[in-house]
Formats: sequence, C-alpha cells, structure tokens
Amino acid sequence: MDQAQATTDQAETGRDWARLATRGAIALGLGAVAVAAIASIGSGQGAWHFRHGFTVLRYAFYAALAGVLLGLVGLALARRGRKTSLMLANLAAIVVALGFILYVGNLVRTAKAVPAIHDASTNLDDMPQFSALKVREDNLESVPDDGRRELAAMLPEARWKAIHREAYGDLRTVQLAAAVPDVIRKAERLVKARGWEIAKVDTAAGMLEATATSTFYRFKDDVVVRARPAPGGGSLVDMRSISRVGGSDVGMNAKRVHEFLGDLKG
Repeated sequence: MDQAQATTDQAETGRDWARLATRGAIALGLGAVAVAAIASIGSGQGAWHFRHGFTVLRYAFYAALAGVLLGLVGLALARRGRKTSLMLANLAAIVVALGFILYVGNLVRTAKAVPAIHDASTNLDDMPQFSALKVREDNLESVPDDGRRELAAMLPEARWKAIHREAYGDLRTVQLAAAVPDVIRKAERLVKARGWEIAKVDTAAGMLEATATSTFYRFKDDVVVRARPAPGGGSLVDMRSISRVGGSDVGMNAKRVHEFLGDLKG
C-alpha cells in the first residue's frame, strides 16, 4: 500500500509541475505579446513617451524568451503525463512567443543593418522642400559618425549626405513618360490608397505633401513628392521622407520612397 501511495503521489506531483509550467509559459509568452501591444498603443495615443514603450518592448522580448523555455519544459512534462490539453496549451504559448521574438529580432537586425538617420531623399543636391509641412528643427542635430574620423570631421549635413550615399545610393530621381500634372494626380491616388494624410496637392506646380502614420506607435513621417518637366518630354520625379521623432528610422523612410516610386512607375 505504501509503495502504491508513493507512486500516486509522484504522479500527482508530476501533473502539478506540468500544470505550473504551462501556466508560466502562457503568462510569460502570451503576456509578453499583450504587454508589448499595450506599450505600443499607449505610446501611439500619447499616454507615455515612445522611448518608454521601447523599454517595455525590450523587457517583453526577454519575457517571451523565458516563456518559450518554460513552454518547452511544460511540453515535456505534459507529454510524459500524456496530458493532451496541457501539451496543446504549451505549443500555443511557444508559437505565439516565438512569433513575437522573431518579429522583434528582425527589427533589431534591420536597425543594426541600416544607418541611424531618419531623412531619405532621391536627390541630395537639390532636395524636395516642404511648404505645407515643417521639417523638424533638430533634423540634423544628431548625425552619427560611427566612430569614423572622416565623418566626425564633417559638418552634420555633409555627414548625413555621406552616410546617405553609402546606405541608400540606389535612391535616385525617376524619369517618367507622363506629364507633371498626371504624375501628381497618380501620386495622389497612391497616397490615398495607402491611407496617408494629404497636406498639399498642386498639380500645376508638381508638388504633393502628405503624412504617413505607423500602425501601433503612431509614428508620423512626412513625405514630399516633386515632379518637374524633363528635357524632351515627360517628368523628373523626386521624393523625400522624414521622421518627425527619433534618431533612426530603421530604414523605413528609404523603404517608403523605394516602394512608392516603384508603384508610381508601374
């Protein structure tokens, strides 16, 4: 009887550990995603500074990692005890946490792969200028030199242009066969399709200004599209995109210009 009771107690203890591990995996894995979502939405709504939201995002990343590890432990214990429901719960927590980890990890990888600048343009020698929208006052106050002496010796604007040419040398003026007013009208349609807020459209002058807003943190990036008559017909089109806050845009402005001009040419 004593041996049978001991076996039963061991089984009960195993089941308890499996359940506890599963609860921990769900709390850490799913909780990390929920907390990160709240942090980003709160930042977007102005409840707190976006840098606080980023801090929470970093800790949520670590919590998700812990959730995956605990989920693997819970999965092993549940499998040993043949508890299908606990196995499925652990798998769900692991999948959600891993998805979040991969998403944040990709953002970090991208941030490290691109320069810490937030202004992208197709024409650095004759940049499109805003008139309805205002360029941030600190636009070129903090341009990194990456520890390079040749960059550190430059003035901020020259340093930004040098970094921009290295990273985004493929951003160039686009020549289209359409006339200037037609180009701006098509640009306006593309802007509306993307849900950007239009600040100015002047088909005769060949100018369009708008603001793109990110989904969660609600970061706002201002864009200007400029079209000029090309020699021999058609139009020469330039575009610029600037983030209103932050030092690095994680490459989003250059990506936006690439994609928009690609659609404009299509």
